[in-house]
Amino acid sequence: MDQNREYGQETIRALENFAVRTASVPEPLLRALIEIKRAAALVNLECGFLEEAKADAIRAACESLLADFPEGAFPLPAIQGGAGTSIHTNVNEVIAHRASALLSSDGCRVVHPNDDVNRFQSTNDVFPTALRIAALRGLQRLSENLADLQSALQKKEQEFSSILKIGRTQLQEAVPVTLGQEFAAYAEAFARDRWRVYKAQERLRQINIGGTAIGTGINAPRLFIFKLVELLRRDTGLGLARAEDCIEATQNADLLAEVSGILKTVAVNFMKISGDLRLLSAGPSTGFGEIILQPVQAGSTIMPGKVNPVIPELAGSVAIQVMAHDQAVVLACGSGQLELNAFMPLIAYNLLDAIQLLSDCALLFRTRCVQTLQADEDRCRSNLESSYGLITLLSPYIGYDAAAEVYRYSREKKVSIREAATGLGHFTDEELDLIFDIRKATSAGIPGSSQLRERLERELLRGKENTDAIQP
Repeated sequence: MDQNREYGQETIRALENFAVRTASVPEPLLRALIEIKRAAALVNLECGFLEEAKADAIRAACESLLADFPEGAFPLPAIQGGAGTSIHTNVNEVIAHRASALLSSDGCRVVHPNDDVNRFQSTNDVFPTALRIAALRGLQRLSENLADLQSALQKKEQEFSSILKIGRTQLQEAVPVTLGQEFAAYAEAFARDRWRVYKAQERLRQINIGGTAIGTGINAPRLFIFKLVELLRRDTGLGLARAEDCIEATQNADLLAEVSGILKTVAVNFMKISGDLRLLSAGPSTGFGEIILQPVQAGSTIMPGKVNPVIPELAGSVAIQVMAHDQAVVLACGSGQLELNAFMPLIAYNLLDAIQLLSDCALLFRTRCVQTLQADEDRCRSNLESSYGLITLLSPYIGYDAAAEVYRYSREKKVSIREAATGLGHFTDEELDLIFDIRKATSAGIPGSSQLRERLERELLRGKENTDAIQP
């Protein structure tokens, strides 16, 4: 065993017991634990429960760890038993080791990990509180990145506002839409996600610190409890408040499941929208090809020049992983028993990793995909003119059957819908210019109806006569 290690015997036992190949304990969680230890030492000093030399040494040890985070000091795997006790003990041991080194040059343990560093605390109130602090910070960053992504999509909405294309339902051609309208819809979806994440933070601000073992606060002076909550609220700036019922807050993890569900919903939008961008850029010669994604890396080791939509694929992969994390969180949250949930380390890992994944994804999706993508306006126009989507705009004037005839004619003669409609004598070019106007064709109402009112009224009257004729 490394003689320079800072952790103690209990951490070594945990390493042996939980020797599974998995990710390490998330750094944001460890940092939050260290911050709680620093705050507890300061409160114990202020209340006269800890001598000044030890309190100062603990504070200095915590600050040194936060300033230069030593990964080797915290070697435990993220998945383990014990409700987080081993992670908590690891932190207590490392802080005690460093604090003792500041007070003694002969290597003696002057500061005790439990009696001093952990005074008036328990894993069962410290660990959930640290998780909430770490999650709140992660959600703040996620919310900011989603806001930036929303703004980037809104800029594309404006940039593409005049590009008319074919809309599609069930992957089949439908009716015209602007590319800007499609991106506006994407922006709105992420705007909802941003609001969801913002509201999710409110769920996490109540902490059970001071509840000690099961939430009753046994072995913790009331003065210590309330001063610790106050100091953590001030130092973190997160608006923390002590839970009204610390027993309930220690027992139940449903709020964490709720937050995880919100993250899953964000993942749903990443999956759907990244999939849309893959489809719209597909080809480029034989697919939709209506947008052009910036090439970021070679796409094949055998096909020269091939470029793949790797950033949207990354977003889809992140979405799938976050959904998998949510399933683990839900099962773990529901597996608590009586006064405690033994699966808190699993909840912490999956929740914090999901937040980090989505936050990183939002940043990369914006900077390496959305901001750099371009529209192929010629392809958008070509796809629209060769589709039967324009037919729907004609049916109010000539009826469903005649409009279908225009489509059949265009397919048989291999001409555009415009050419078919004029070739069959249904419309003049001037009339079609009014009907196919980009603003009218992509908004509520019948395109061209204000200018072609008499013609529209004749068709509506004819349709009424036909209906009356078939009445019994």
